[in-house]
Amino acid sequence: MTKIIRYFFFLALIPTIYLASCTKDNTDTAATGNFTVLKNYLVSQNMDLDTVLKNWIVDAKIIQAGGIVDTNDYSIPSRHVLDIRSAADFTAGHIRNAINVPLANVVTLARTLSTDKPILVVCYTGQVAGQAVMALRLSGFKTAQVLKWGMATWNPQFSAVWENGHGNIAVGSPNWVTTPAPTFNSYGYPTWTSTTTDPAALLEERINATLAGGLKIVTAADALANPAAWDVMNYWGAADYTAFGHFSGAFQQEFITLHNDEVKHFNPSKETLVYCYTGQTSSMATFYLNMLGYNTKGVKFGVNALKYDELKAANKSVFKTPSNYPFVTGK
Repeated sequence: MTKIIRYFFFLALIPTIYLASCTKDNTDTAATGNFTVLKNYLVSQNMDLDTVLKNWIVDAKIIQAGGIVDTNDYSIPSRHVLDIRSAADFTAGHIRNAINVPLANVVTLARTLSTDKPILVVCYTGQVAGQAVMALRLSGFKTAQVLKWGMATWNPQFSAVWENGHGNIAVGSPNWVTTPAPTFNSYGYPTWTSTTTDPAALLEERINATLAGGLKIVTAADALANPAAWDVMNYWGAADYTAFGHFSGAFQQEFITLHNDEVKHFNPSKETLVYCYTGQTSSMATFYLNMLGYNTKGVKFGVNALKYDELKAANKSVFKTPSNYPFVTGK
């Protein structure tokens, strides 16, 4: 009799155990954000990539010519200047009143600054700065900008990095072609875990993780040697895609947005290269895409490293002669 009572008592407990188990599973699922939550939030907050990429870069022109550089002391008084180069390179020479900060800490530092003027981020070439500015813009600093060409444009002492970086290695390469663009594939969204379902907190979590991952980039030579190792996205217009050529197999992706779902052209299970004329715009785009959970890298120096002379002759965006502005040394 005792065994029979125990048996029926156990049967009575089964619904309770099952419901408790379901409740726990539902709670765990609800406590984890996902791509769609983040996507919908970014679109609703007017932070789609095409919007965030508006007016994000500025030249180092003097104030008298409508620029930002004060020729009294060669500072940039209208901006908080954040220099994300190494401490050693910052000490060797930087813009007056600039603040040295690592890429990973750029948002944290920005939150300590007054809000009376926008932020300008400076790096060696303008490529790493694009990562920082995208993180800042997504974090609420919507007027943050990149100093175009970085410190390489400020003074000849810093320009070697760009002058050694541009070239014409794609000329004559069988992996650089002028064929029509292939048809896009369509993929599902990335999957990842988070600690929150709150969209704003979820975005901050993703930004911090992407900053901690550092710059994602490959050299133009490595990309040209074997473009089939990646999915490749040519991030400019259709006319230039054929006029200047492109990596063999590269897709022509002029726009990347969430609201039109062009992100579905990116395979979340494969590494994708995104390249542009200079590597500066693509650095912004790759940060955004990596924040969303894709696995993307830029091409260092962009097509400036591949077909510099043709771009220059066509008056496209290429690095030219740097300014000769004074700079300061020390910390």
